[in-house]
Amino acid sequence: MNRAALFALLLVGGCGPLVQIGGNVARPEALYTISAAYPAPAPAGAISAGQPPVGQPPVDMTKAVSIDVPQVPGALQTLRIPVVVSDTSIQYVREASWAEQPNRLFQRLLADTLVNSGIAVIDQRSSGKAGGRRLTGQLKAFGADVRDGRLVRVRFDATLIGPDGVRQRRFEHDAPVARIDGAHVSAALNSAANAVAADVSRWIGSSD
Repeated sequence: MNRAALFALLLVGGCGPLVQIGGNVARPEALYTISAAYPAPAPAGAISAGQPPVGQPPVDMTKAVSIDVPQVPGALQTLRIPVVVSDTSIQYVREASWAEQPNRLFQRLLADTLVNSGIAVIDQRSSGKAGGRRLTGQLKAFGADVRDGRLVRVRFDATLIGPDGVRQRRFEHDAPVARIDGAHVSAALNSAANAVAADVSRWIGSSD
């Protein structure tokens, strides 16, 4: 066994229980989720449906945003929490699962963050309307990484389609994590995801 492989095994052994892809999946001890941080009340006029609040002016639909569910790679098409242990190996946190697939959790986090920053977000399914701008993209990373220490990483490749054309940008944020278990990893991912969502919100706001 080469030194790199031995180091990876020792590092994972100190991170807590993991389960390999394809292994027997233990019943999760808890279901985890993420939620938007609200440093201030949502500004007046920020909405998440097709109708403005009572007493508020009509929404400028050309600036409103519809948010697609982000696409994800195969490793994220699951309720389990991935841990990258090498350039060619991914494991999952044992006895830990998301309440929903991470791309749907992240879509809602984006919507809540945009609304809180004063950007109208239109849910096309519930309102029957589409915003003048469409946010889509790929959630490339949403898990832990122990290749060089212990951290979590959220990476979102965003595409904003609107009247002025197409804009694209990558957003990424890492956060340290003390232990590789459901409680610690989900809390760190919540922090990293909020940082990414805040950056996305500022980026979209800068195009108004």
